[in-house]
Amino acid sequence: MLATTLIILLGLLALSIPVAAALGVLGLVLEQLYSTMPLSLAMGEIAWSAGRDFLLVSIPMFILLGEILLRSGVAEKMYTAMVKWLSWLPGGLMHSNIGACAIFAATSGSSVATAATVGTVALPLVSRHGYNERLFLGTLAAGGTLGILIPPSINIIIYAVLTDTSIPKLYLAAILPGLGLAGLFMAFIVAACLFKPAWGGARIRTTWAERFASLPDLIPPMLIFLVVVGSIYAGIATPTEAASLGVIAALILAAFYRRLNLRMLLEAFENTMRTSAMIMLIIIAAYFLNFVITAIGLTQMLTDTVAGLGLSKYQMLFAVVIFYLILGCFMETLSMMITTIPIISPVMTALGFDSIWLGVVIVILIEAALITPPVGLNLYVVQSLRSKGSLNDVIVGALPFVIAMMMLIGLLAAFPGLALWLPSKF
Repeated sequence: MLATTLIILLGLLALSIPVAAALGVLGLVLEQLYSTMPLSLAMGEIAWSAGRDFLLVSIPMFILLGEILLRSGVAEKMYTAMVKWLSWLPGGLMHSNIGACAIFAATSGSSVATAATVGTVALPLVSRHGYNERLFLGTLAAGGTLGILIPPSINIIIYAVLTDTSIPKLYLAAILPGLGLAGLFMAFIVAACLFKPAWGGARIRTTWAERFASLPDLIPPMLIFLVVVGSIYAGIATPTEAASLGVIAALILAAFYRRLNLRMLLEAFENTMRTSAMIMLIIIAAYFLNFVITAIGLTQMLTDTVAGLGLSKYQMLFAVVIFYLILGCFMETLSMMITTIPIISPVMTALGFDSIWLGVVIVILIEAALITPPVGLNLYVVQSLRSKGSLNDVIVGALPFVIAMMMLIGLLAAFPGLALWLPSKF
């Protein structure tokens, strides 16, 4: 049964069938093969239950927040300020890429929006300052992944919904690992540019007066972060309400920078509706598939198979890491989360792993999937911003940063407090 399921799923994806359709078709096929009951009759109830989940309303709100910020002019000013503060390091503007991605991640909740926004501002500077193009592209693709780890994060919300875990605690748990991953990325850049100084481009000179003068440009994204995340921990708003407050704050910023107009709003609304529809269709199809595989006993079979392997706690963690790295090469991240977490999470928590800690680890593995070929979405986002060159340039530049992600998972395994210390204080 398990082999049949994998073969059908991979076959559907290999045919380039949209992910939501592939998941739904797989559920219908498994129903015909292994169920004596008409499970498809429950599809309407499943779609209704998934569609009216209050927490999921925050997803279009966070997408709209990112869309408005993308068009508000905040990104250009923020990136310029990061250049003035970080360009003295070996690697210059590449540190600004990571820093700007980390700050924008604290407002958008989306990896794609983060990579696209910072990449649009940064890419014209590659040839102007003589950077190694592949490494520069890699910093944009990898830096963009911080959008789904540093709060607020759409993927963390989805994990919370699937596992019935506290979103505020997950957000707290992700802060230190998110900042730590940004630090590891920057350490990799320093090491690479010390090994090959020519990769670091021409040094940009900035005075302290210019740096302090740029500080006001870093305030708007931090204000968005405080409005969204601060309102949650202050008890003022739920995650869904906090996302709405973030949208209001973004609209105020857009008006302040004189970017707020009807055309901008229509573009933001259109992209939000398109992305939200795609996400909700995948969620509904994945919920139906999870219902089917549970009803036919596949979930229990997989759990019993894993338990029968006799793996230790950390051997199982290693197996899960390898599983996600391989699956991430062939499957879109959102559908990967929705189809695997209901199966992986119970097994891992039964072995003694904390559900909040596990959420951080899985999100990091999802980040790795965003920059591993051939399906890594951030690779295509960065490539789409270029006027010339091969996708291979982005792939080669991004792969070293996957090593940094694996290092962070190793640190989390050795020191779980990196993720659990902040949640324990609230």
